[in-house]
Amino acid sequence: MTVVPEYISGHQLLAGKSVLITAAAGAGIGYATAKRAIEEGCRALFISDMHAGRTERAVAQLREETGFASIHSRLANVTVEADVCDLVDAAEQALDGVDILINNAGLGGTRAVVDMTDEEWLRVIDVSLNGTFRMTRAMLRKMQPRRRGAIVNSASVLGWRADKGQAHYAAAKAGVMALTRCSAMEAAEYGIRINAVSPSIAMHAFLEKTSSADYLNELASREAFGRAAQVWEIANVTMFLASDYASYMTGEVISVSSQRA
Repeated sequence: MTVVPEYISGHQLLAGKSVLITAAAGAGIGYATAKRAIEEGCRALFISDMHAGRTERAVAQLREETGFASIHSRLANVTVEADVCDLVDAAEQALDGVDILINNAGLGGTRAVVDMTDEEWLRVIDVSLNGTFRMTRAMLRKMQPRRRGAIVNSASVLGWRADKGQAHYAAAKAGVMALTRCSAMEAAEYGIRINAVSPSIAMHAFLEKTSSADYLNELASREAFGRAAQVWEIANVTMFLASDYASYMTGEVISVSSQRA
């Protein structure tokens, strides 16, 4: 059995930076990314989610686990343009400018194409792809006049690979990859970097509730290490892309897996 590596301590990769993360409440990649941003020395953090209670608990838990006080939050639905604009404006004010945006909001599901309704298709596309577009557009309008900043998007290996029942999610994530590459070319002239992280399977409580153990085990068995990623292993790569260590990387989609899932 492959052994999960020990949790890695922070190395101040984001020292002096402010960070805004969407869909950061709960127990998934977003929360792990928020925690890593603090551990990597960010000067201030702003998280958003759609669920009030879960967001409040996330802020309290982050403060308790890290001792970091400069955490702000706001409810936001990335499918609503007014919410997106209000979130970016609030984060800009609270953080005295956002240095790093991490677009984590996404939505999946399993449905065969012949059974999929328009509503199911459009909802996944609207959250995962259109939401990333809306957040990127709003944030670039703030970052471009400053001529600095970094954006990291959440893609998926399903943007490259095929799996039954995942047409809507795969299409959305392939779109996120294309959006990342094209927007990066536009942002480069302003000194802004845009990249994406592409996980396969990262185990967390919500995933375990929404998918069968047999299905998750089967997916994990396809991976090179024979296991699912820990959510913090995905967050580690996001931290690198957000940091100045990735200063010459833009328009890239980094796979955090064996790409076989």
